[in-house]
Amino acid sequence: MDANTPREDSTGGWSQFGVTPPTAGGFTRPGPVLPPPPPPRRAGFVLTRKTIAGLALAAFTALTVAALGGGAVGAYVAAGAQPTPTVTKTVASPVFRAASGQLTVAQVAEKVQPSVVMIQGQSAEGSGVVLSEDGLILTNNHVVSGQGRQLTVKFSDGKTAKATVVGTDPATDLAVIRAEGVSGLAKVTLGDSDQLKVGDDVLAIGSPLGLDGTVTSGIISALDRTVTAGNGGQGGQQLPPGWGGGQEQAQESEPTTLGGMIQTDAAINPGNSGGALVNAAGELVGINSAVAADGVNLGFAIPVNTAKQVSEQLISKGKVTHAFLGVSVTDATGDVPGALVRQVSAGSPAAKAGLKQGDLITKIGDTVVSGGDTVVGQVRGFKVGQQVPVTYQRDGKTDTVTVAMEEKK
Repeated sequence: MDANTPREDSTGGWSQFGVTPPTAGGFTRPGPVLPPPPPPRRAGFVLTRKTIAGLALAAFTALTVAALGGGAVGAYVAAGAQPTPTVTKTVASPVFRAASGQLTVAQVAEKVQPSVVMIQGQSAEGSGVVLSEDGLILTNNHVVSGQGRQLTVKFSDGKTAKATVVGTDPATDLAVIRAEGVSGLAKVTLGDSDQLKVGDDVLAIGSPLGLDGTVTSGIISALDRTVTAGNGGQGGQQLPPGWGGGQEQAQESEPTTLGGMIQTDAAINPGNSGGALVNAAGELVGINSAVAADGVNLGFAIPVNTAKQVSEQLISKGKVTHAFLGVSVTDATGDVPGALVRQVSAGSPAAKAGLKQGDLITKIGDTVVSGGDTVVGQVRGFKVGQQVPVTYQRDGKTDTVTVAMEEKK
Protein backbone atom coordinates (compact mmCIF):
# COMPACT_ATOMS: atom_id res chain seq x y z
CA MET A 1 0.00 0.00 0.00
CA ASP A 2 1.44 3.32 -1.03
CA ALA A 3 1.26 6.03 1.61
CA ASN A 4 -0.53 8.30 -0.86
CA THR A 5 -2.94 5.70 -2.24
CA PRO A 6 -5.73 3.65 -0.63
CA ARG A 7 -5.12 0.30 1.00
CA GLU A 8 -5.74 -2.58 -1.34
CA ASP A 9 -6.34 -5.14 1.37
CA SER A 10 -8.34 -3.05 3.80
CA THR A 11 -10.99 -4.87 5.75
CA GLY A 12 -14.24 -3.18 6.64
CA GLY A 13 -14.09 0.12 4.85
CA TRP A 14 -16.99 2.34 4.17
CA SER A 15 -20.04 1.70 2.05
CA GLN A 16 -22.89 3.75 0.67
CA PHE A 17 -26.44 2.59 1.05
CA GLY A 18 -29.67 3.96 -0.35
CA VAL A 19 -32.69 5.24 1.52
CA THR A 20 -35.93 6.65 0.17
CA PRO A 21 -36.48 10.40 0.63
CA PRO A 22 -39.37 11.47 2.87
CA THR A 23 -42.42 12.76 1.01
CA ALA A 24 -45.70 14.28 2.14
CA GLY A 25 -47.69 11.55 3.85
CA GLY A 26 -44.84 9.13 3.32
CA PHE A 27 -44.07 8.54 6.99
CA THR A 28 -46.09 5.97 8.95
CA ARG A 29 -45.58 4.97 12.52
CA PRO A 30 -44.29 1.36 12.67
CA GLY A 31 -45.07 -1.19 15.31
CA PRO A 32 -42.50 -2.40 17.81
CA VAL A 33 -39.26 -3.47 16.15
CA LEU A 34 -36.91 -5.89 17.85
CA PRO A 35 -33.26 -4.90 17.72
CA PRO A 36 -31.14 -6.83 15.21
CA PRO A 37 -28.81 -9.57 16.49
CA PRO A 38 -25.18 -8.62 17.09
CA PRO A 39 -23.17 -8.47 13.87
CA PRO A 40 -20.88 -11.47 13.29
CA ARG A 41 -17.96 -9.26 12.27
CA ARG A 42 -16.67 -5.76 12.78
CA ALA A 43 -18.34 -3.42 10.32
CA GLY A 44 -16.79 -0.57 8.48
CA PHE A 45 -17.94 3.02 8.13
CA VAL A 46 -20.85 4.44 6.17
CA LEU A 47 -20.69 7.59 4.09
CA THR A 48 -23.45 9.91 5.21
CA ARG A 49 -24.56 11.09 1.80
CA LYS A 50 -28.21 10.14 1.33
CA THR A 51 -28.92 8.25 -1.90
CA ILE A 52 -32.25 9.09 -3.50
CA ALA A 53 -34.52 6.17 -4.43
CA GLY A 54 -37.75 6.18 -6.46
CA LEU A 55 -40.36 5.01 -3.90
CA ALA A 56 -41.76 6.75 -0.83
CA LEU A 57 -40.22 5.80 2.53
CA ALA A 58 -42.56 3.41 4.30
CA ALA A 59 -41.42 3.81 7.89
CA PHE A 60 -39.16 5.83 10.11
CA THR A 61 -37.30 5.28 13.34
CA ALA A 62 -39.03 6.88 16.32
CA LEU A 63 -37.23 9.90 17.77
CA THR A 64 -36.65 9.99 21.51
CA VAL A 65 -36.52 13.36 23.19
CA ALA A 66 -34.86 13.58 26.60
CA ALA A 67 -36.57 15.99 28.97
CA LEU A 68 -34.22 18.24 30.88
CA GLY A 69 -35.44 19.10 34.35
CA GLY A 70 -35.02 22.41 36.10
CA GLY A 71 -32.94 22.90 39.19
CA ALA A 72 -33.75 24.52 42.52
CA VAL A 73 -32.07 27.58 43.96
CA GLY A 74 -32.20 27.93 47.72
CA ALA A 75 -32.44 31.19 49.65
CA TYR A 76 -33.68 32.30 53.03
CA VAL A 77 -35.17 35.41 54.51
CA ALA A 78 -34.58 36.59 58.06
CA ALA A 79 -37.73 36.63 60.20
CA GLY A 80 -36.99 37.78 63.67
CA ALA A 81 -34.26 35.71 65.27
CA GLN A 82 -35.04 32.52 63.28
CA PRO A 83 -33.94 32.22 59.59
CA THR A 84 -36.76 30.79 57.48
CA PRO A 85 -35.60 28.84 54.43
CA THR A 86 -37.49 29.29 51.17
CA VAL A 87 -37.04 27.53 47.82
CA THR A 88 -37.44 29.12 44.39
CA LYS A 89 -37.85 26.77 41.44
CA THR A 90 -36.38 27.78 38.08
CA VAL A 91 -36.29 26.11 34.67
CA ALA A 92 -33.10 26.75 32.69
CA SER A 93 -32.03 25.82 29.18
CA PRO A 94 -29.10 23.44 28.83
CA VAL A 95 -25.96 25.50 28.61
CA PHE A 96 -22.88 25.01 26.43
CA ARG A 97 -19.81 26.03 28.33
CA ALA A 98 -16.93 27.42 26.29
CA ALA A 99 -13.88 29.53 26.97
CA SER A 100 -15.46 32.37 24.99
CA GLY A 101 -18.58 32.47 27.14
CA GLN A 102 -21.85 30.63 27.63
CA LEU A 103 -24.50 29.98 24.99
CA THR A 104 -27.51 27.71 25.17
CA VAL A 105 -27.92 24.92 22.66
CA ALA A 106 -30.82 26.86 21.16
CA GLN A 107 -28.69 29.98 20.74
CA VAL A 108 -25.87 28.07 19.04
CA ALA A 109 -28.34 26.35 16.71
CA GLU A 110 -30.02 29.65 15.84
CA LYS A 111 -26.65 31.21 15.09
CA VAL A 112 -25.37 28.41 12.82
CA GLN A 113 -28.48 27.10 11.01
CA PRO A 114 -28.55 29.92 8.40
CA SER A 115 -25.01 28.91 7.37
CA VAL A 116 -25.90 25.25 6.71
CA VAL A 117 -27.60 24.19 3.47
CA MET A 118 -29.08 21.09 1.87
CA ILE A 119 -27.45 19.98 -1.39
CA GLN A 120 -29.60 17.97 -3.78
CA GLY A 121 -28.17 16.12 -6.77
CA GLN A 122 -29.52 13.88 -9.48
CA SER A 123 -29.24 10.72 -7.40
CA ALA A 124 -28.08 11.80 -3.95
CA GLU A 125 -28.30 14.58 -1.41
CA GLY A 126 -26.28 15.87 1.49
CA SER A 127 -25.39 19.04 3.34
CA GLY A 128 -22.99 21.96 3.00
CA VAL A 129 -21.61 24.96 4.88
CA VAL A 130 -21.61 28.54 3.55
CA LEU A 131 -18.10 29.99 3.23
CA SER A 132 -18.89 33.33 1.59
CA GLU A 133 -21.76 35.76 1.20
CA ASP A 134 -21.71 35.33 -2.60
CA GLY A 135 -22.36 31.58 -2.57
CA LEU A 136 -19.20 29.53 -1.97
CA ILE A 137 -20.19 26.36 -0.11
CA LEU A 138 -18.00 23.66 1.44
CA THR A 139 -19.15 20.03 1.38
CA ASN A 140 -17.90 16.45 0.95
CA ASN A 141 -16.56 15.18 -2.35
CA HIS A 142 -18.83 12.13 -2.10
CA VAL A 143 -21.88 14.43 -1.91
CA VAL A 144 -21.25 15.97 -5.34
CA SER A 145 -19.35 13.11 -7.00
CA GLY A 146 -21.24 11.71 -9.97
CA GLN A 147 -23.98 14.34 -9.78
CA GLY A 148 -22.82 16.27 -12.86
CA ARG A 149 -24.50 19.65 -13.23
CA GLN A 150 -27.65 18.56 -11.45
CA LEU A 151 -27.00 20.38 -8.15
CA THR A 152 -29.52 22.45 -6.22
CA VAL A 153 -28.89 24.22 -2.92
CA LYS A 154 -31.70 24.76 -0.43
CA PHE A 155 -31.11 27.45 2.22
CA SER A 156 -32.50 27.64 5.74
CA ASP A 157 -35.17 30.14 4.67
CA GLY A 158 -36.53 27.69 2.10
CA LYS A 159 -35.10 29.45 -0.97
CA THR A 160 -33.21 27.41 -3.56
CA ALA A 161 -30.50 28.06 -6.14
CA LYS A 162 -28.66 26.10 -8.81
CA ALA A 163 -25.02 25.34 -8.02
CA THR A 164 -21.85 24.43 -9.91
CA VAL A 165 -18.72 22.63 -8.73
CA VAL A 166 -15.69 24.86 -8.11
CA GLY A 167 -13.31 22.01 -7.31
CA THR A 168 -13.09 18.61 -5.64
CA ASP A 169 -10.40 16.73 -3.73
CA PRO A 170 -11.15 13.00 -3.41
CA ALA A 171 -8.01 12.46 -1.29
CA THR A 172 -9.54 14.46 1.58
CA ASP A 173 -13.20 13.90 0.59
CA LEU A 174 -13.81 17.66 0.33
CA ALA A 175 -15.36 19.84 -2.35
CA VAL A 176 -16.40 23.44 -2.92
CA ILE A 177 -19.45 24.44 -4.95
CA ARG A 178 -20.92 27.85 -5.80
CA ALA A 179 -24.61 28.73 -5.56
CA GLU A 180 -25.61 30.89 -8.52
CA GLY A 181 -27.30 34.29 -8.31
CA VAL A 182 -27.15 34.72 -4.54
CA SER A 183 -25.77 37.41 -2.23
CA GLY A 184 -25.80 38.36 1.43
CA LEU A 185 -25.60 34.79 2.67
CA ALA A 186 -24.78 34.06 6.32
CA LYS A 187 -21.28 32.59 6.21
CA VAL A 188 -20.12 30.28 8.95
CA THR A 189 -17.55 31.31 11.56
CA LEU A 190 -14.45 29.12 11.36
CA GLY A 191 -13.00 27.75 14.59
CA ASP A 192 -9.70 26.01 15.34
CA SER A 193 -9.88 22.21 15.38
CA ASP A 194 -6.39 22.02 16.90
CA GLN A 195 -7.87 23.40 20.14
CA LEU A 196 -10.46 20.63 20.50
CA LYS A 197 -10.34 18.35 23.52
CA VAL A 198 -12.08 15.07 24.21
CA GLY A 199 -15.29 15.87 26.06
CA ASP A 200 -15.94 19.26 24.42
CA ASP A 201 -19.61 19.95 23.64
CA VAL A 202 -20.55 20.03 19.95
CA LEU A 203 -23.61 20.26 17.70
CA ALA A 204 -24.04 18.52 14.34
CA ILE A 205 -26.25 20.40 11.87
CA GLY A 206 -27.35 19.12 8.47
CA SER A 207 -30.05 17.33 6.48
CA PRO A 208 -30.25 13.69 7.58
CA LEU A 209 -32.76 11.71 5.47
CA GLY A 210 -33.74 14.96 3.75
CA LEU A 211 -34.83 16.64 7.00
CA ASP A 212 -33.05 19.97 6.48
CA GLY A 213 -31.93 22.07 9.46
CA THR A 214 -31.73 19.10 11.83
CA VAL A 215 -29.68 19.70 15.00
CA THR A 216 -28.17 16.98 17.18
CA SER A 217 -25.92 17.42 20.21
CA GLY A 218 -23.04 15.46 21.68
CA ILE A 219 -19.40 15.67 22.64
CA ILE A 220 -16.00 15.09 21.08
CA SER A 221 -15.54 11.36 21.70
CA ALA A 222 -11.98 11.05 20.36
CA LEU A 223 -9.46 12.84 18.18
CA ASP A 224 -7.01 11.88 15.43
CA ARG A 225 -8.91 8.82 14.22
CA THR A 226 -7.94 7.13 10.93
CA VAL A 227 -10.82 5.76 8.85
CA THR A 228 -11.14 4.39 5.32
CA ALA A 229 -13.77 5.89 3.01
CA GLY A 230 -15.41 4.14 0.07
CA ASN A 231 -16.43 0.53 -0.39
CA GLY A 232 -14.41 -0.25 -3.46
CA GLY A 233 -17.28 -2.34 -4.75
CA GLN A 234 -17.55 -4.56 -1.71
CA GLY A 235 -21.29 -4.98 -2.03
CA GLY A 236 -24.38 -3.74 -0.26
CA GLN A 237 -24.99 -2.53 3.26
CA GLN A 238 -27.69 -3.85 5.58
CA LEU A 239 -30.25 -1.15 6.27
CA PRO A 240 -31.32 -0.43 9.87
CA PRO A 241 -34.76 -1.53 11.13
CA GLY A 242 -37.56 0.75 9.97
CA TRP A 243 -35.81 1.67 6.70
CA GLY A 244 -37.38 -1.11 4.66
CA GLY A 245 -34.86 -3.86 5.49
CA GLY A 246 -33.06 -6.09 3.03
CA GLN A 247 -29.87 -5.49 1.09
CA GLU A 248 -29.56 -2.32 -0.95
CA GLN A 249 -26.86 -2.31 -3.61
CA ALA A 250 -24.22 0.21 -2.59
CA GLN A 251 -22.73 2.57 -5.11
CA GLU A 252 -19.13 1.70 -5.82
CA SER A 253 -16.47 4.20 -4.86
CA GLU A 254 -12.72 4.12 -4.60
CA PRO A 255 -11.55 3.70 -0.99
CA THR A 256 -9.92 6.76 0.55
CA THR A 257 -8.05 6.74 3.86
CA LEU A 258 -8.54 9.86 5.97
CA GLY A 259 -6.37 10.67 8.98
CA GLY A 260 -6.82 13.08 11.85
CA MET A 261 -10.60 12.62 11.93
CA ILE A 262 -12.78 13.90 14.78
CA GLN A 263 -15.01 11.30 16.43
CA THR A 264 -18.30 12.47 17.95
CA ASP A 265 -21.37 10.90 19.53
CA ALA A 266 -23.67 13.59 18.09
CA ALA A 267 -26.15 11.69 15.92
CA ILE A 268 -25.12 11.67 12.23
CA ASN A 269 -27.18 9.92 9.55
CA PRO A 270 -27.30 9.63 5.73
CA GLY A 271 -27.71 13.19 4.44
CA ASN A 272 -25.53 14.75 7.15
CA SER A 273 -22.45 14.54 4.90
CA GLY A 274 -20.89 17.95 4.34
CA GLY A 275 -22.79 19.49 7.24
CA ALA A 276 -21.41 21.42 10.19
CA LEU A 277 -19.90 20.21 13.44
CA VAL A 278 -19.72 23.30 15.66
CA ASN A 279 -18.40 24.02 19.14
CA ALA A 280 -20.17 25.73 22.04
CA ALA A 281 -19.36 29.17 20.62
CA GLY A 282 -21.04 28.35 17.29
CA GLU A 283 -17.72 28.03 15.43
CA LEU A 284 -17.21 25.42 12.72
CA VAL A 285 -14.76 22.76 13.93
CA GLY A 286 -15.48 19.92 11.50
CA ILE A 287 -17.27 18.72 8.35
CA ASN A 288 -19.45 15.69 9.13
CA SER A 289 -18.61 12.78 6.83
CA ALA A 290 -19.36 9.28 8.11
CA VAL A 291 -20.77 6.97 10.75
CA ALA A 292 -19.89 3.46 11.87
CA ALA A 293 -22.11 1.00 10.00
CA ASP A 294 -23.23 -1.07 13.00
CA GLY A 295 -22.25 1.27 15.82
CA VAL A 296 -24.33 3.64 17.91
CA ASN A 297 -23.43 7.33 17.88
CA LEU A 298 -20.04 6.79 16.25
CA GLY A 299 -19.69 9.67 13.79
CA PHE A 300 -16.64 11.17 12.14
CA ALA A 301 -15.85 14.68 10.89
CA ILE A 302 -12.99 16.19 8.90
CA PRO A 303 -11.18 18.83 11.05
CA VAL A 304 -11.92 22.40 9.99
CA ASN A 305 -8.20 23.24 9.81
CA THR A 306 -7.82 20.61 7.08
CA ALA A 307 -11.01 21.78 5.39
CA LYS A 308 -9.82 25.39 5.42
CA GLN A 309 -6.48 24.51 3.83
CA VAL A 310 -8.11 22.38 1.11
CA SER A 311 -10.97 24.80 0.36
CA GLU A 312 -8.61 27.75 -0.06
CA GLN A 313 -6.64 25.82 -2.70
CA LEU A 314 -9.81 24.65 -4.45
CA ILE A 315 -11.15 28.21 -4.63
CA SER A 316 -7.89 29.75 -5.83
CA LYS A 317 -6.58 26.98 -8.13
CA GLY A 318 -9.38 24.45 -8.57
CA LYS A 319 -7.12 21.67 -7.29
CA VAL A 320 -5.12 20.70 -4.20
CA THR A 321 -1.41 20.05 -3.80
CA HIS A 322 -0.66 17.00 -1.63
CA ALA A 323 2.45 15.95 0.24
CA PHE A 324 4.40 12.86 -0.82
CA LEU A 325 6.35 10.47 1.41
CA GLY A 326 7.30 7.74 -1.07
CA VAL A 327 6.82 4.47 0.79
CA SER A 328 4.58 1.46 0.34
CA VAL A 329 3.43 0.09 3.71
CA THR A 330 1.40 -2.73 5.20
CA ASP A 331 0.21 -3.63 8.71
CA ALA A 332 2.90 -5.06 10.97
CA THR A 333 2.60 -8.55 12.40
CA GLY A 334 3.94 -9.60 15.77
CA ASP A 335 4.06 -7.99 19.18
CA VAL A 336 4.93 -4.44 18.07
CA PRO A 337 2.19 -2.46 16.26
CA GLY A 338 3.16 -0.26 13.36
CA ALA A 339 3.48 -0.03 9.58
CA LEU A 340 6.01 -2.25 7.82
CA VAL A 341 7.80 -0.57 4.90
CA ARG A 342 7.53 -2.85 1.87
CA GLN A 343 9.14 -0.51 -0.63
CA VAL A 344 10.81 2.91 -0.75
CA SER A 345 10.67 4.91 -3.99
CA ALA A 346 14.05 6.05 -5.27
CA GLY A 347 14.64 9.77 -4.79
CA SER A 348 11.57 10.14 -2.57
CA PRO A 349 11.50 12.12 0.70
CA ALA A 350 11.56 8.82 2.60
CA ALA A 351 14.64 7.64 0.71
CA LYS A 352 16.41 10.95 1.27
CA ALA A 353 15.71 10.66 5.02
CA GLY A 354 17.21 7.18 5.12
CA LEU A 355 14.14 4.94 5.47
CA LYS A 356 14.58 1.45 4.02
CA GLN A 357 12.56 -1.59 3.10
CA GLY A 358 11.83 -3.65 6.22
CA ASP A 359 11.74 -0.66 8.60
CA LEU A 360 8.84 -0.66 11.06
CA ILE A 361 7.30 2.83 11.37
CA THR A 362 5.90 3.25 14.88
CA LYS A 363 5.22 7.00 14.96
CA ILE A 364 4.74 9.72 12.33
CA GLY A 365 4.52 13.33 13.43
CA ASP A 366 2.75 13.29 16.78
CA THR A 367 0.69 10.20 15.97
CA VAL A 368 1.43 6.67 17.14
CA VAL A 369 1.15 4.27 14.19
CA SER A 370 -1.19 1.31 14.67
CA GLY A 371 -1.05 0.11 11.06
CA GLY A 372 -0.55 1.07 7.44
CA ASP A 373 -3.75 3.15 7.36
CA THR A 374 -2.33 5.48 9.99
CA VAL A 375 0.65 6.39 7.80
CA VAL A 376 -1.57 6.89 4.73
CA GLY A 377 -4.02 9.11 6.59
CA GLN A 378 -1.36 11.22 8.26
CA VAL A 379 0.61 11.83 5.06
CA ARG A 380 -2.53 13.19 3.40
CA GLY A 381 -2.82 15.77 6.15
CA PHE A 382 0.74 17.12 5.84
CA LYS A 383 1.75 20.17 3.83
CA VAL A 384 4.38 20.32 1.09
CA GLY A 385 7.66 21.41 2.69
CA GLN A 386 6.59 20.37 6.19
CA GLN A 387 9.31 18.77 8.34
CA VAL A 388 7.87 15.58 9.83
CA PRO A 389 9.63 13.35 12.41
CA VAL A 390 9.26 9.62 11.68
CA THR A 391 10.15 7.07 14.34
CA TYR A 392 10.98 3.54 13.19
CA GLN A 393 12.59 0.29 14.29
CA ARG A 394 15.39 -1.45 12.38
CA ASP A 395 17.24 -4.55 13.59
CA GLY A 396 15.69 -4.15 17.03
CA LYS A 397 16.85 -0.56 17.44
CA THR A 398 14.62 2.53 17.49
CA ASP A 399 15.57 5.70 15.64
CA THR A 400 13.91 8.92 14.45
CA VAL A 401 14.52 10.81 11.21
CA THR A 402 13.03 14.06 9.91
CA VAL A 403 11.37 13.85 6.51
CA ALA A 404 10.87 16.95 4.34
CA MET A 405 7.53 16.46 2.56
CA GLU A 406 7.55 17.09 -1.18
CA GLU A 407 4.76 17.67 -3.67
CA LYS A 408 3.19 14.57 -5.14
CA LYS A 409 3.69 14.62 -8.92
